[in-house]
Amino acid sequence: MNFTLTKKSLTIRIFFLCLLACLNAAGARAQTQTPSPALVVLDKEDNMLSIIDPATSKTIARIPTGDGPHEITASDDGKLAFVANYGARTPGNTISVIDLVAQKELRRMELGALRRPHGITFADAKIWFTAEQNRLIARYDPASNQIDWLLGLGQNGTHMLVFSKDRSKIFTSNIGSDSLTLLERSADSVGWSATNISVGKGPEGADISPDGRECWAANSGDGSISIIEVAAKKVVATLDVQTGRSNRLKFSPDGKLVLVSDLGNNALLVLDAASRKEVKRLNLGRQPEGILIVPDGSRAYVAVAGESAVAVLDLKTLDVTSRIPTGKGPDGMAWAVRH
Repeated sequence: MNFTLTKKSLTIRIFFLCLLACLNAAGARAQTQTPSPALVVLDKEDNMLSIIDPATSKTIARIPTGDGPHEITASDDGKLAFVANYGARTPGNTISVIDLVAQKELRRMELGALRRPHGITFADAKIWFTAEQNRLIARYDPASNQIDWLLGLGQNGTHMLVFSKDRSKIFTSNIGSDSLTLLERSADSVGWSATNISVGKGPEGADISPDGRECWAANSGDGSISIIEVAAKKVVATLDVQTGRSNRLKFSPDGKLVLVSDLGNNALLVLDAASRKEVKRLNLGRQPEGILIVPDGSRAYVAVAGESAVAVLDLKTLDVTSRIPTGKGPDGMAWAVRH
């Protein structure tokens, strides 16, 4: 009798184990794979990263990050994302390393005394970012999981960071000092020289033209754009574009268009780069912030934070073709292509 009961119990246990294994396998199959390319969006009010399939506009996965994630960059192979956790009420001091294939946070790098990480960029297999509260830029090596380089700029509110195509130059926008800093790599590829260039009031969004000749800075405090001639290291033109509070500025890959998001007027401004004239101004809804232009230049994604959506702009017709629902406060975005 005892043997019969034990055998029955064993049979029942094996049945449930097999059932659990089948359910786990079904769950694994149900997880949708990360597409390539993938649109990666930070929902800063939710402290989440969303992976979106640009072909279907569907959210594939949402992954927790640190507090107040503002900016994101993807590795060249499209497998990893790095998130600058800027913080909300309390200054942030971490970088989230996200596995986009496994759809999970691998680790959260503690930055110690560095506060308010922003302007994060992947270059030369390392992560470059600004530490706004410390008035410097820093570099994180994912291979060693260490901060391996720091450079103080002595400027207030160092916020955004953009590399030239050949990686020999960096521009940072310094909101509180009304300046951009041009960093030029020395011949030995180790040291950097710095030149501070005065621009308009409160520069935030900035980008280098694809030919490397100019850097445009959107000045959030006075509604202007400062155009810097890179070789001369000085402002050669100032455009009064009458933005309420410009946030981001991006060149199209062919260098023909410049897009500026305007938080103050809930608008996206489109400029012709050659004539430096306004082409179109679109009302996108409350708080347009981050701008991402796809590599082939066919369309742009604009994060509209106040609407919990990303607007999709056709760069040929300059019309909004669709809106992608997101979490709360979408801002920073990246384009991840696996290689």
